Amino acid sequence: MGLLSIIRKIKRKEKEMRILMVGLDNSGKTTIVLKINGEDTGVISPTLGFNIKTIKYHKYSLNIWDIGGQKTIRSYWRNYFEQTDGLVWVVDSSDIRRLDDCRAELHNLLKEEVLNLEAMDGSRHWQIVGCSAHTGEGLLQGFDWLVQDIASRIYVLE
Repeated sequence: MGLLSIIRKIKRKEKEMRILMVGLDNSGKTTIVLKINGEDTGVISPTLGFNIKTIKYHKYSLNIWDIGGQKTIRSYWRNYFEQTDGLVWVVDSSDIRRLDDCRAELHNLLKEEVLNLEAMDGSRHWQIVGCSAHTGEGLLQGFDWLVQDIASRIYVLE
């Protein structure tokens, strides 16, 4: 039995998922995590490095890694990819001046060799969900899709 099989077996038992939240600085990543968990979003400071929040979502335990998006630390994002079950790319669509930067960083992320996306056969699962970190509108629909999609791939024997 390989290491990956053992890890999947353990995850099956604990119903645990590792989700990475990435995007440019001030895009709303931390606000989304707090809002999903029902916490106060009144005072939020920039994420320096990363925050980890474990939340219960339906019958699953989500370990959400909220990674800082400052330009100086984006090159370190690759250090968080290993054993990630899902990735959320957050775009602040009201920050029109930085949409080109956001697009460029997403393209760099998708080319990242650690993710090994070029080896995939086009079956990559993805979804665009319009939402508001501020009001919470659309967040549950996005997380419902993400969790259901991950569960359908990881917990295939259920």
